[in-house]
This record gives sequence, structure tokens and C-alpha cells, in this order.
Amino acid sequence: MNTLFLAFIPGGTELIVILFVVLLLFGGRKIPELMRGLGKGIREFNSARATVEKELREGMTEEEKKLESNNK
Repeated sequence: MNTLFLAFIPGGTELIVILFVVLLLFGGRKIPELMRGLGKGIREFNSARATVEKELREGMTEEEKKLESNNK
């Protein structure tokens, strides 16, 4: 199973080919725009992930407080 996963990790040559194909498809002028969009998407994803983590922690803290008050 691990070897199957490792077979899909691109090496240096594959990354160069992928970058070349992206350059051919989108052109030099579109790449910065694509990267900005990608960066914005990553920031939004991380923000949403942080919000969910915060809400989960708050909920767990509230539950722990309820359990402590019930045990007393």
C-alpha cells in the first residue's frame, strides 16, 4: 500500500514537465493571476479550518465544565 502511494509522488523531472505544460496552457500573463487565486483559496480554507477548530475546542471546554459541575 505504501509503495502504491509513493508511486504517485512526482519527482523533479515530473514537476518540471507539469510546470511547462501549465505555462503552455495558460501563458505567462495568466500564471500570476492563477497563483493569486490559489493563494486566496488556501487562505480562505485555512481561515475556515481555524474557525472550526476554535468552535470545537470551545464546545469541548463547555462539555468539560458541565461534566465537572455534575460530578460535584
